[in-house]
Amino acid sequence: MRPNTSDRPPLLRGRLRALLLAGVTALALAGGLLLASPDRAGAAADPLISRGKPATASSTETSSLGAKNAFDGDPATRWASAEGKDPQWIRVDLGAPATVSRVRLTWEAAYAKAYRVEVSADGAAWTPLATEAAGNGGVDDWTGLSGKGRYLRVQGTARGTSYGYSLFEAEVYGTVEGGPPPGGAFTVVAAGDIAAQCTSSDSGCAHPRTAALARQIDPKFYLTMGDNQYDDARLSDFRAYYDKSWGAFKARTRPVPGNHETYDPAGPLAGYKSYFGSIAFPQGKSWYSYDEGNWHFIALDSNSFDQAAQIDWLKADLAANTRRCVAAYWHHPLFSSGGHGNDPVSKPVWKILYAAKADLVLGGHDHHYERFAPQDPDGRATADGIVEIVGGMGGAEPYPIEEIQPNSQKRISGPYGVVKLDFTDSGYGWTYVTTDGQVKDTSPKYSCH
Repeated sequence: MRPNTSDRPPLLRGRLRALLLAGVTALALAGGLLLASPDRAGAAADPLISRGKPATASSTETSSLGAKNAFDGDPATRWASAEGKDPQWIRVDLGAPATVSRVRLTWEAAYAKAYRVEVSADGAAWTPLATEAAGNGGVDDWTGLSGKGRYLRVQGTARGTSYGYSLFEAEVYGTVEGGPPPGGAFTVVAAGDIAAQCTSSDSGCAHPRTAALARQIDPKFYLTMGDNQYDDARLSDFRAYYDKSWGAFKARTRPVPGNHETYDPAGPLAGYKSYFGSIAFPQGKSWYSYDEGNWHFIALDSNSFDQAAQIDWLKADLAANTRRCVAAYWHHPLFSSGGHGNDPVSKPVWKILYAAKADLVLGGHDHHYERFAPQDPDGRATADGIVEIVGGMGGAEPYPIEEIQPNSQKRISGPYGVVKLDFTDSGYGWTYVTTDGQVKDTSPKYSCH
């Protein structure tokens, strides 16, 4: 391995030792303390660039102690390697070439006695940034570093205990070429079954209230899961009703059609297409895809799941996807405890998404809110399954819960509201928020497959 041949003056090595078990924190300088390069004195102020980025490791002790835990910002989670084996490593993909100025490692009781911090442009050839030969755990805060690469790795070469290596957090600070790396956290608001034929002048009209809530949340963008306009989705009705509420943020909306959009006397989807234009048909069809951060979003037309053109497009789109996380949405849900119940029209699409390790599916059609545990297309609970949300409370009259389906974790019918989704580069979670501002449900935190 080629050593770092930088001709900068020797680096400052700051060592902060946190005695975790005793709850005592001490600040110490390791032997052989070196002076910092003057032009890197402010390096520790560089932003954190590793939070939520994709991570891998040479091994994990259990499936719940994966590499992503060291980059999730949660001090209660950790990565742990297989026990009793040297060497071991953990690495993070920063998303783009970056100049690294600081690395802060928070060790669990199973720490590294000897390790290297390394960077790489391609994940194959590695250059050392810092080397530890006599570690004693706690927190190692390496400042004044100067290395460039897309990938950073902590390579443990000697364990400090008889166990493995375990990190609560590995934080990488620096700057990324061209500004921030692609991705990061963002929020999306989702709802289906929205605009009844009424306006805010009618006290019983709900879609202006869900629109006000959605606008107040101010997400990155909005998803609609079909039946955007009732009853026949004519262009005149879109202009008279939907446009007066959810139309306020039409330019930031990523819609899909429902069955009511097919009832237009002018032709199926005629009013929908005229109203949304290229927003709903960016790729010339009523289905399309787009990326945001580390997520690939797929907007589908469940009225046309029997068309080979859409299914062939979906397969090709998933094959070309380069993002780690995948979310899809359409109108007719495969699983629902509401009046319409399970809709098998979606099952072939679920099978394709499941095979591609998709993470999340959203639907409407039934006018209630519901979330399901991860499951496969046959409705069997499984950790590698797809999570489904039914979010049909955007403004149409609520439907009662009729037959609770297996794996249904929460059901709410009555209070109108929206689904507020919070995405990171490695996972997601959400809340169901009603028009009075109350959070009626909070999901678990999920990691991408």
